[in-house]
Amino acid sequence: MKPAPFDYVRAESVEHAVATLAAAGSDGKIIAGGQSLMPMINFRLVRPAVLVDINRISGLDRIEDRGKHLRLGALVRHRMTASDAVIARDVPVLHAAMENVAHLTVRNRGTFCGSVCHADPSAEMPMLTLLLDGVVRIAGPNGEREIAAADFLTGSLTNALDPAEMVTAIDIAKPAPGTGWGFAEFARRHGDYALAAVSVLIERADGAARNVRVAVMGVGEIASRIVPAEAVLEGREPTAAVIAEAVAALRDDIEPMSDLSASADYRRHLAGALAAKVIAQAWERAA
Repeated sequence: MKPAPFDYVRAESVEHAVATLAAAGSDGKIIAGGQSLMPMINFRLVRPAVLVDINRISGLDRIEDRGKHLRLGALVRHRMTASDAVIARDVPVLHAAMENVAHLTVRNRGTFCGSVCHADPSAEMPMLTLLLDGVVRIAGPNGEREIAAADFLTGSLTNALDPAEMVTAIDIAKPAPGTGWGFAEFARRHGDYALAAVSVLIERADGAARNVRVAVMGVGEIASRIVPAEAVLEGREPTAAVIAEAVAALRDDIEPMSDLSASADYRRHLAGALAAKVIAQAWERAA
């Protein structure tokens, strides 16, 4: 199919983009990478009256080291995230996950912030933003605001943006030095959307797990933190028995759906198997 007619505006600044969105009411859409938006437009799943291109706005294509966190601008491509030396050094779980994101052509255009905004329940970036205490930076007619990723991701393919707002950057926290990490996903083919994925961060203190974080994707309406599994591990040594207990808590907490790719029961089993693997990985890596 071909898209319905729309107007195209090349924004020269964030203010210009926001003003254009405000003028369009609820019929404007931001385009940066377009790897999710354009297929939806072509199939007429969305029909924007105005497409606002932000690719010429200066300063949005930077990965900035801000001490305890990194700031990823709205035009930071997946390939930039995958090749950035600071991310590889300070946020290795994100660096490792990038190997599983789509294919080369998609990574060349798709953006970190765009993936989070799209809020696909089977995409890596929303899950990792939750895992890393992400904060979404938003510009709108009333100025700038910040919102935690957990509040920004409101449902499958939906977020907390108002129609006249745009995301300018996302801040992600650097894990403390020595934090162990694990990431694993399963897809039918490399680069396909995952049937399930699990990511974990664990610190080690006095032989026990501390500041445990467990996040999943592909097993619910939206990527999520699994607090019951975190609680099982917190303050304990992740022995095989403790990991099995955490896996059981994870399986009880998620609500996967059946579709053409996998049944709900299969996704629940798969998520648990991946969780057991990455919890053990994270503990082994924790210094």
